[in-house]
Amino acid sequence: MAADEISPGNTAQQAFWTEGPGLNWVAMREELDTLHSHLSELVLTRAAPQPGELVLDLGCGAGATTLALAEAVAPEGHVTGIDVSTSLLEVARARAEALDGIRPDFIHADAQVWRPQAPVDLCLSRMGVMFFDDPGAAFANILQFLKPGGRLAFICWRGIDENPWFDLPMKAAVEHLGPPAPGDPDAPGPMAFRDPERVRGILSRAGFSDISIETVEAELRLPQGMKAADLATRIGPAVRHMRDKGATEAQAQAIQNDIHEAFAPYETPEGAKVPARMNLVTARRP
Repeated sequence: MAADEISPGNTAQQAFWTEGPGLNWVAMREELDTLHSHLSELVLTRAAPQPGELVLDLGCGAGATTLALAEAVAPEGHVTGIDVSTSLLEVARARAEALDGIRPDFIHADAQVWRPQAPVDLCLSRMGVMFFDDPGAAFANILQFLKPGGRLAFICWRGIDENPWFDLPMKAAVEHLGPPAPGDPDAPGPMAFRDPERVRGILSRAGFSDISIETVEAELRLPQGMKAADLATRIGPAVRHMRDKGATEAQAQAIQNDIHEAFAPYETPEGAKVPARMNLVTARRP
């Protein structure tokens, strides 16, 4: 498939991240880079990119992990970031162009169907692989990205009840608007890979070996002076629930007040710090 072709099953994700709420990620890219900085550190450390390696950053978004990878593999290595969002890729390209000596490529592509021109040493993702329409097909395809012995490393969320960043805003929204309609808990979304055994099965059936899935305690870090609730009321499932339920201005304000109160214990003089529980996953191509 051409680089800009998207699997029919993933066109909704493309629209979501390009034209819809993904535009909030564009507008708040610096705040979100700070928020996810510890998660980036965890997956980059575990992946251990080496000078001279070829690397793919899957679901690269605005490019923070791509640039970190490019620095790690320099000067002889190379990194390509791929994402379904043209809006986020525009930001990533602009950030790379502003730097000296670091020139990763960025491609509009769907990892479920796209193939690189040559196999790579490492595929990495920071919370970018939970949105595939067909994760089995996606990881079978990703296996082919890698050289024999090549490495896969990604970090993803565990359950909503283990992550206050999602749990507290959603509880506030449900309190005022009622519960969401029943749905498939394994549908594409942030928590789709919460169950380590499901992830292990997907990777094993795709052909990966040496699969390791570790629960890690992480920290979401807010920029100094920014309250956690200010960001949590702009992105996340509670925002979508408010939109789906047609929250009135009064309901939205009440929900925001409750979210501010819920996150108050995590505020510090250096900025909010919210605990997070993640799955840190590594595997190899045999």
